[in-house]
Amino acid sequence: MEFVTAHPSGLRDQKKAATRDALGLAAVKLAKVRGLDAVTADAIAAEAGVSTRTFHNYFANKEEAVLHHVEASALEWFEILRARPGDEPIWVSLRHVAVTIITDPERDLAETFAVAQLVEANPGVMARKLEVHHSLTRVLGEAIAERTGTDIDRDLYPNLLQVAVGNAVSAALTLWNNDQKMGLSPKQLVEDAFDQLQAGLPDPREPKTN
Repeated sequence: MEFVTAHPSGLRDQKKAATRDALGLAAVKLAKVRGLDAVTADAIAAEAGVSTRTFHNYFANKEEAVLHHVEASALEWFEILRARPGDEPIWVSLRHVAVTIITDPERDLAETFAVAQLVEANPGVMARKLEVHHSLTRVLGEAIAERTGTDIDRDLYPNLLQVAVGNAVSAALTLWNNDQKMGLSPKQLVEDAFDQLQAGLPDPREPKTN
């Protein structure tokens, strides 16, 4: 799979990105309604208003098209992090990235979970997701390493930090999705997750100190 930046420059690149997004959205939409096994490249292309040939110019198969949303979301982390001030503490930067993404008014978190369930329900897509995840975590890990003066291949810190933050955000959003009646917003839960991580995940039974 070819990875692209979240914010392409130039009219031609913007049009290509829009077409890729439209195909990815069409693939997810059809898969949710029909089930991925019943979806074809022809159907995805027709839903997006392009030719099947155009579909294959962007994606090798329907699994890649569905996973485009996963790729785009992960690359968005990288782009927002890269735009933060170079001397900003890494925890502040990563917290800003996470809160910016989950409070984006154009992002439907319920839709995000629906896509995740769709991926997990299809072994073929899940296998490709693992490949995508490996490549994208490398990109984010290298960005963290660059900002912290560490080496992604030699130091534990950038590898550990990206895993800890990614899983913390995932845990917070899963808790919210499973029980939206708890009264806490995704932002509140993510902020709490960062607070606990930065505090070293103290035992909740221990008395809190001010």
